Amino acid sequence: MYRVELSKAFFRLRTWLFALGLAGVALLPVVILWLSPGAGGGPPFFDLIRTNGLFAALTAIGLILPFFLPLGTGLLSGESIAGEASAGTLRYLLVRPVGRVRLVLAKYAAVMTQLAAAVVWVMLIGLLSGGLAFGYGPLPTLSGSTVETGTALLRIVGSAAYVIAAMAGLAAIGVFISTLTASAPGATVATVFFAIVSQILDSLSGVRAIHPYLLSHGWLAFSDLFRSPVEWSNILDGLALDAVYALLFLGAALVVFGRKDVVS
Repeated sequence: MYRVELSKAFFRLRTWLFALGLAGVALLPVVILWLSPGAGGGPPFFDLIRTNGLFAALTAIGLILPFFLPLGTGLLSGESIAGEASAGTLRYLLVRPVGRVRLVLAKYAAVMTQLAAAVVWVMLIGLLSGGLAFGYGPLPTLSGSTVETGTALLRIVGSAAYVIAAMAGLAAIGVFISTLTASAPGATVATVFFAIVSQILDSLSGVRAIHPYLLSHGWLAFSDLFRSPVEWSNILDGLALDAVYALLFLGAALVVFGRKDVVS
């Protein structure tokens, strides 16, 4: 089931168009800085690309994290179950020797694998383009010191892993919503709406008390990997929160789908 889901995704035109769009987003900051050396501001790490092309990978992640990655997560997870129901193929999947728990877990695993591929793809494009335009070398940290290129690459890999984990909770929410409806677009919109509302609330000082419990609160904590020494508190808190959301909503999806009367 898991392999079938990935095979279906690989041969969809949508997958390749999304990959092309993400590549464009990753290239954008490098092209801007190369054509306009005086450009400033922008997403996290943008101004530092001039000093080291490695920062282009981190800037690319900073660009896709607020919207594009949640959008992709909502699209993939929202249609995971609801898409089969709307196409009338869900009951045929269950007629085969595939249990409901296995089906939900396989769908979730396929969603997370595609998201991981998207994050790795964006970072690779950023690394290659940044290196070609500005070169590599010891990486300046946000604390003012530098780390060797090998250590910097390990921290970049850690950043990718953290961002993938950050989407685990949202993907679980999307799969859960997908078990409640036969409308894939509806489940997608609801999942993306949840992510947007979380980010809006996280930016409002008047509701600071709930910030530590918002899904998006720790999404940018990967930047703490680029301090010297690494500040682990926000990273660990973010991973714990992601795990709680993922386990809670994936468990709810299993319960709901296990009791669902599948007629389509």
